[in-house]
Amino acid sequence: MAWKRSRSLFVLLLILISLASFFPALAPLPTLSSSSSTSSRLHDDLEVSTRMFKISRDMFWKDNLPFQIIGGDLHYFRVLPQYWEDRLLRAKALGLNTIQTYVPWNLHESQPGKWTFEGMADIESFLKLAQKLGFLVMLRPGPYICAEWDLGGFPAWLLAIEPALRLRSSDPAFLALVERWWGILLPKMTPFLYDNGGPIIMVQIENEYGSYGDDKNYLRHLVMLARRYLGEDIILYTTDGGTRETLEKGTLPGDDVFSAVDFSTGEKPWPIFELQKKFNAPGRSPPLSAEFYTGWLTHWGERIATTGAGFTAKYLDAILSRNGSAVLYMAHGGTNWGFYNGANTGADDSAYMPDLTSYDYDAPIKESGDVDNLKFTALRRVIKKYNRASLPSIPSNSEKRSYGRVEVQKIASLYEIVDSICDSMEVVEAKQPIGMESVGQMYGFLLYVSEYPGKENVSILSIPKVHDRAQVFISCRSEDNGRSATYAGVIERWSNSDIVLPNIKCTSNVRLFILVENLGRVNYGQYIFDRKGILSSVILDGTILHQWKMFPVSFHNLSKLVKAKPVVQVEDFVETSFREPGLYEGHFNIDSIDQVKDTFISFSGWNKGIAFVNNFNIGRFWPSRGPQCNLYVPAPILQHGENVVVILELEASNPDLLVNFVDGPDFTCPKKPRQNGDHRRSLKSNLHYGDSGKH
Repeated sequence: MAWKRSRSLFVLLLILISLASFFPALAPLPTLSSSSSTSSRLHDDLEVSTRMFKISRDMFWKDNLPFQIIGGDLHYFRVLPQYWEDRLLRAKALGLNTIQTYVPWNLHESQPGKWTFEGMADIESFLKLAQKLGFLVMLRPGPYICAEWDLGGFPAWLLAIEPALRLRSSDPAFLALVERWWGILLPKMTPFLYDNGGPIIMVQIENEYGSYGDDKNYLRHLVMLARRYLGEDIILYTTDGGTRETLEKGTLPGDDVFSAVDFSTGEKPWPIFELQKKFNAPGRSPPLSAEFYTGWLTHWGERIATTGAGFTAKYLDAILSRNGSAVLYMAHGGTNWGFYNGANTGADDSAYMPDLTSYDYDAPIKESGDVDNLKFTALRRVIKKYNRASLPSIPSNSEKRSYGRVEVQKIASLYEIVDSICDSMEVVEAKQPIGMESVGQMYGFLLYVSEYPGKENVSILSIPKVHDRAQVFISCRSEDNGRSATYAGVIERWSNSDIVLPNIKCTSNVRLFILVENLGRVNYGQYIFDRKGILSSVILDGTILHQWKMFPVSFHNLSKLVKAKPVVQVEDFVETSFREPGLYEGHFNIDSIDQVKDTFISFSGWNKGIAFVNNFNIGRFWPSRGPQCNLYVPAPILQHGENVVVILELEASNPDLLVNFVDGPDFTCPKKPRQNGDHRRSLKSNLHYGDSGKH
């Protein structure tokens, strides 16, 4: 009898388990913590026949088992491909099971119809590597991504289209280009969907749209496109700030699109998760903070943003301890290479704030990959309590090397070689100044040249709208003084003021040279349609100047420029004042392969410019404004033997003509106190990212 009763109980248990698979409401609610329930252990013993990731009963389910997303943002385009595996392994050691990444349209289609999926843009290789290392992936293909990335990921050539596109809207002309882009991207992503054997479990639609607009037709069109290429089974999701207003504007209730939330670290998460439920179908609202902020962004002129390790860990624990899911933004920030940094505005278009080259973000995995810090330790300690898998050991920091001082010498004034670094040898001529995008110059600089009759008195120059920073020079056109120039001043977008032009005696007209720098396009908010260059008339003593020549200045052919002696000069102009834009070159040797290590270039004593190492644009430096003093140089950029550093200094070089290769970052510039009015207010006091606290 005892045996028969045991067999009966066993049969009854099997029947109940079988019924639970058909009627989930009969099954007990499993826990997602490290101590599994009896039901969860029984499920672990069952062979899973279907590969599936889904939402049910307000939980995520992976292969019919409850799953807690403990993820982190790590952007492939902010890390050299040679370091993708290293950074992912460090994310694994942190305890993450999911990687979230944006897809920047402008990286993959820098010119209309010209597609790039190699090198740093090889997203398919990144996804394969993530899967190989055991990660799931949450994909954020935009088409708008924000991300503190130039123009929020949109290609700059969109700004040159006339009539002007209405970005992030159901404008048919804009949607046609989105359709073309996603028609290239999404079919590449289909093999990587989880149901197809890949790592992608969720795909985001747009990005925090509720903080920008309320065009539901636009969002529904994106959903339709995503379903066309990715199918009906993939989980589509939106992410919005955790307020009723942003969720009402940015979500699509009833459209089978999961609504995730984000909010400032320090806010109580569970009341926001309860609000999240109101914007999801019953049973389809697992609590998810799709951006749990481990740090913050920093603009030039601000103090470096930091967030306490214990504070961050405490609020992450508040989410995970009650079976909530979270994605760390950022797990690893990386670097805004080249000209790709974004920018923000405050109350109006002129309150402009460009982002640093470093995107360290005070993340637990630092810009150079270091993990020996309090934040990594504190977050790992929390995550370890809830990740049921054993965590790998913590890797050591990568070795850094200080290569010491490197002497540089001036190659030429920028104006001597401007034709050599133009993408096109054709100079654009027009009655009025033309914006950068309209002359085909998407990044870097544009040199505007005009002239006016010489005057006995000083003149007042005004440029009502310049994006973003204009350096002004004048010279005589007469033969006796045609090769000299005088620095007149700088007009900046955020503190636009007139310039008093010096009185120079010329027997002919005075030439006016205006070098305009694009400091990064706005990536968030109502002023995102951010064209660059001179966007107004140029006014001299109340009279509009006409007849302009525009010289695009980019650096795609830098190696050719360095090897060739400049022979073509713009209007025979050579800038000779002390505050001159000039190119400088230095060489240093690395004696053996095992000495090729990560390093940082210190720009102490320099002012502002761009730096290249072995023809790779490592980004902008601006120690005179700060806070970033050093630029990160990963080892894969360097080589055994001779290495070349080229610097474009826009103002005054280091008087000793030296740069110093050091073994660590420095965010303490400028070394001397700022002058009154020079330090702009911090981001948190004059910039509001909707209600989410960020993008």
